[in-house]
Amino acid sequence: MKYRVIGTAVETRREVSVLSLGTMTFGTTVDEATSYAILDRFVEAGGTFVDTSNNYAFWVNGTQGGESEELVGRWLRSRGVGDEITVATKLGARPNRPTSGFSLDVEGLSAKVIRESAERSRERLGIERIHLLYAHIMDENTPLEETVRGFAEVVADGTAGLLGASNHWAWRVERARTLAAAAGVPGYEVLQHHHSYLRQRTDLPSLRSPDGNQGLVGGDLLSYVRDNPSLTQVAYSPLIAGAYVREDKPLGPGFDHAGTEPRLRAVREVAAETGATVNQVVLAWLMGGDIPVLPLVGASSVAQLEENLAAVDLDLTPDQRTRLDTAH
Repeated sequence: MKYRVIGTAVETRREVSVLSLGTMTFGTTVDEATSYAILDRFVEAGGTFVDTSNNYAFWVNGTQGGESEELVGRWLRSRGVGDEITVATKLGARPNRPTSGFSLDVEGLSAKVIRESAERSRERLGIERIHLLYAHIMDENTPLEETVRGFAEVVADGTAGLLGASNHWAWRVERARTLAAAAGVPGYEVLQHHHSYLRQRTDLPSLRSPDGNQGLVGGDLLSYVRDNPSLTQVAYSPLIAGAYVREDKPLGPGFDHAGTEPRLRAVREVAAETGATVNQVVLAWLMGGDIPVLPLVGASSVAQLEENLAAVDLDLTPDQRTRLDTAH
């Protein structure tokens, strides 16, 4: 395994594995025994970065979520795991009532919600401090100053350590960080968005914005991270739920553009040259780029995890990386 330090303050920064394990479906569609086996193997391989959220996975059984946090908490306690594992969770997108559908009726990012949800997550996980706490979505109905203050308060009292933002426009992240800096309080240091080798169109309206999908890594966000090397970019769904390799899994309308086919050809050619799988090439491309990205991978079996773990030791040549970067 390889590692990277996230965060800057001595009190809160963490050394984490370059591969993060997503536990979104643990406790729902992935049963407890399988979830434990995946978590055990991840740690055995040197993995130290586990990701969940307070709303995972409400849509499976029509709840408000929490199943994933509860399972991770049970696993942490059963294995006697301590502070050596970095646990990240998120708040803000938990539905206000049990549901199986995605809507705008969610908890948001008021100071009250941040306090109550962070404490609830810490209790489910059974840990003293949430190592990394994300704002899961943007909340444009709450003044940003209040959100910044709310997150600062849970850091100040030890409920949370590092702060992050997921599914945010780059300008929104920058504004929040500017407010935090002016107030002399911690700001967002880790970003989590969807990012993969194949790029989606960013102009298609989404549930939360008519201007496009704020959950995607675009040129503006990459440029922002490049100019702020203290920031860490985490990429969720880097393997597009198996769409690189599963013929029964369509890529979706966001990938319906001229750049998709050339990049598919390029990644398949490099996979053939290296003897690796396409998925492994995608993960290696993310981890080894000039803007290093930490892939967040899900797994529903130990075999899937093993494939992902092998990508850590896959080194692409400069020529292969150039061909991948310039395919269009």
